[in-house]
Amino acid sequence: MKIEHIALWVEDLEGMRQFYVTHFKATAGERYHNPAKGFTSYFLTFSSGPRLELMKRTDITEKASNTLGYAHFAFSLGSKQAVDDWTVRRLRKAGVIHLDGPRTTGDGYYESTIADPEGNVIELTI
Repeated sequence: MKIEHIALWVEDLEGMRQFYVTHFKATAGERYHNPAKGFTSYFLTFSSGPRLELMKRTDITEKASNTLGYAHFAFSLGSKQAVDDWTVRRLRKAGVIHLDGPRTTGDGYYESTIADPEGNVIELTI
């Protein structure tokens, strides 16, 4: 068994698609639209691992806050040097919101955290 995809409700579908294509080398599938439900989405594919589905629906307009559930998802970059390079030289330089790190956590995990344009937390790790 494996995780096939993770889905995010988004406000700016095209902007979020462009963010992941530009900064994480995602390949976007064709835009899907269901006018009867006011639903539009893209599946984003990365070089490995699960896909990311970005979804927008006309009746979903508010972001939940202070709830249990989704906390973040992580991209494995392969090395500490890659985490450092992506965090400092690539993402910060491009104006991406930097939240924390790079650092070694108390349980020995090397990570950095950033936020996508809509505030979803992304962890960069080895």
